[in-house]
Amino acid sequence: MEQPARIDVRLANEAWEAVMSAHSKLMQVFAAEQMWSEISMREYDVLYTLSKHAEPMRICDVQEGVLLSQPALSRMVERLAGRDLVAREPDPDDGRAVLLRLTEAGAALQQQVGRAHAKSVARQLGSALGPDEMQDLRRLASKLGGRA
Repeated sequence: MEQPARIDVRLANEAWEAVMSAHSKLMQVFAAEQMWSEISMREYDVLYTLSKHAEPMRICDVQEGVLLSQPALSRMVERLAGRDLVAREPDPDDGRAVLLRLTEAGAALQQQVGRAHAKSVARQLGSALGPDEMQDLRRLASKLGGRA
C-alpha cells in the first residue's frame, strides 16, 4: 500500500497566509471603488448569489455562497426586500421555508454593479497575472474549494 506524502506544515501555512493576504489586499482595493454607492459589497454578494440561479433559493442555500451568518443574512434579506431588490415567497414544498429571488430592480442593480466589479477584478488580476497564471489560479482555487 502506498504511503501518503508527508505534508509540509510550514509550506502549507505560508501558502494559506499568501492566499489570505492576497484576498485582504484585493478586498481593500475593491471596497474603495466607486461602484458601491447604492449597495454594499456584502449586499452585492447576496444579489450575485441569487443571480447565478434561475430558480428562487432557500436562505440556507444562499448562505452557502456568502460570508454571513444565518442571522446576519436574514437581516440583510429584510433590508434588501424593503428596498425592493429581493422578493420573498413561500416555499410550496415546505410551508415553514421562504424562497428568495431577485426583483427586476435587484437584477438590474446586480448587473450594473457586476459589470463595474468585473472590470475592476480583471484590471487587478490582469495587472499581476498573465493568462496562464489566471488559469492556474482558477484551477487551484477550484481544487481547494472542492470543485475540481
